[in-house]
Amino acid sequence: MATSDELLQRADPSAVLTLDGVISALNAAMATALHRPAEQCLGHDFGDLWPAGQRISAKSLVVAVARTKTVAMRVLEFPKQGGACVACLIGAQPVKDPASGEQLVWVHALDARSDLASLLIPFRLAAEAADLGLWRYSPQRQDLEWFGGLPGLVAVPLEAAAPVSRVISAVHPDEREAFRELLRSAPAQSPWVRLRYLTPHDGWHHLAVQTRRIRLGYDGPEQIFELVRDDTKQEEHRKRELAALTAERQRAKDTADFSSALITAATEQELRQVVLTRLAATFGGAGALLALVDDGHLRVSTDAGECPALHGMPLDHPGPLPEAIRTGKPQFIQGREDYIRRWPDGIGIPWKSGLGSDYALAITPLSETGNSPLGAWIVSYGSGHRLSLDKRTLMGTLADLAGQALRRISLQQAQVELATALQQTMRPTLPEHLPGLEVATRYRPSRDELDIGGDWYDAFVMPDGVIALEIGDVQGHDADAAACMGQVRLSMRAIAAQEPDPGTVLTRTNELMSTTAPTRFASCTMLHLDPRDGRVTGASAGHVPVLCVHRDGSHEVRELPGGPVLGVVPGSEYGEETFTLDEDSVLVMVTDGVVEGPGLTLEDGLERVGTLAAQAVQEGLDAEETAGRILDAADAVDHLDDVAVLVIRRT
Repeated sequence: MATSDELLQRADPSAVLTLDGVISALNAAMATALHRPAEQCLGHDFGDLWPAGQRISAKSLVVAVARTKTVAMRVLEFPKQGGACVACLIGAQPVKDPASGEQLVWVHALDARSDLASLLIPFRLAAEAADLGLWRYSPQRQDLEWFGGLPGLVAVPLEAAAPVSRVISAVHPDEREAFRELLRSAPAQSPWVRLRYLTPHDGWHHLAVQTRRIRLGYDGPEQIFELVRDDTKQEEHRKRELAALTAERQRAKDTADFSSALITAATEQELRQVVLTRLAATFGGAGALLALVDDGHLRVSTDAGECPALHGMPLDHPGPLPEAIRTGKPQFIQGREDYIRRWPDGIGIPWKSGLGSDYALAITPLSETGNSPLGAWIVSYGSGHRLSLDKRTLMGTLADLAGQALRRISLQQAQVELATALQQTMRPTLPEHLPGLEVATRYRPSRDELDIGGDWYDAFVMPDGVIALEIGDVQGHDADAAACMGQVRLSMRAIAAQEPDPGTVLTRTNELMSTTAPTRFASCTMLHLDPRDGRVTGASAGHVPVLCVHRDGSHEVRELPGGPVLGVVPGSEYGEETFTLDEDSVLVMVTDGVVEGPGLTLEDGLERVGTLAAQAVQEGLDAEETAGRILDAADAVDHLDDVAVLVIRRT
């Protein structure tokens, strides 16, 4: 029986272990392969010296020999340091120490040069288990051999090698050079490179490719492999999520625009135009109708013109439209049969001929039960359409806003003056001194005859010295909007005293508004700014993005994460983001009246304000002068909404 010394006198890595896997002796080749000094290996468990992904296989190799007293083999990958990883066929067999008679295990690297394919089996199995494909690249032959995984990805037999040119021809032209560069450089392990690949059966796939160099055997040849991951489903899912998010943002913007237009309508004619041009589009309907009560009868208009069959109808007439107005309860009609079953004595509701003979209707009153009837609007859909609860709730909210607008239009000037006074008393007085910061504000009421609005701003010091900053816009231009503005601002102060994160403050404020003020909603941005290091944490509830102006004169639009406007969707959670405001840099927070108007998009308005603020910074203006410039420039926007500006400069 050979001694331990004799077993270790080999050029290939070798070691002698106890039956429980502890190394009692090893040669220099094994220590080098494990990338450890020999003295750090002796007395340690053999399996623990391998990379994490190899330990189970290494331990099982020793266990198999100790239990069965027979030869066992495993393909193991030695630790990699800088160069290519080394895949070896490791053999283990029981031996006995002739001097002590102790049972031992001898492990050593086997010569597998005559069967290199066996060394690839674990890699192929691992790739298939991870849902990856495996190519072997030959720079000499300029071909790629497909080893399986992701079946059907390539248009060649699995056992054949395809010329690189054929594979590259299936790569999208925009990514071909990146793929060629990956093959040319072939690092030990590259980052994942994304590319689009045209498959023969189901079109373009989104792939991620990674290059790995692997040496087959301790002294064997080095080969290049390409791991391939198919991200097509994930990419499609990402695109669907992005499209849904974009659509949701557009719906939120359309809703905000609709509500703003309702609130700013100064006459009944303006209100009618707003409803008939925006209602159907906002809720995905085919048509819209507006009925207003006038001396016990209905005055009816549609987006297709007058409606003689309903115009002048008495409010006590049997039918869904008068009933909804009288009771203040919405009516949802699934189709003609549903209508006849519920109102057998009512008359039909003529509509645009393009809808055909059958359609669904959503009828929403403009005033709640117990209030004097004002009217209702109708949105038409194809037969059988079912309106979601969220859309019903939002439609009711906007109908209430329309009802409030009608009441507001008929209010006397005394109520306007009262609302203006209420609004002024609720606007905060900012602290005279905020350490490390200059803070300036500007406000201008809406330029219609009502001269009131729901914009607000606030700034206060938190217990830990962080400065809380907020700006927002309650939808409305009446006494209720002014009161709601004050309630929201005071609620956020109270919540902020207990909650350290802006996102949490918005989440709790949204729940409060959804419960206590279901007919109002508000957009808002809240920041926490630590003047000591400039750390800013912010969240947004459907509000205008923040502008960040750097001391070198550059500026950027920072669209904060968050959620929908406050008070519309109960249970919403609001994310947040953290960034740093450098010294002598400026944050500009505005409401939409500053950056949007009939002839100015939001993007153009933000760029305009950012340019003005950047010029002010370069000229050395303080926060007060900068805020004045921005407010003066807002006159050119020609927006009827009220406007608010909050400028923060870190000194």
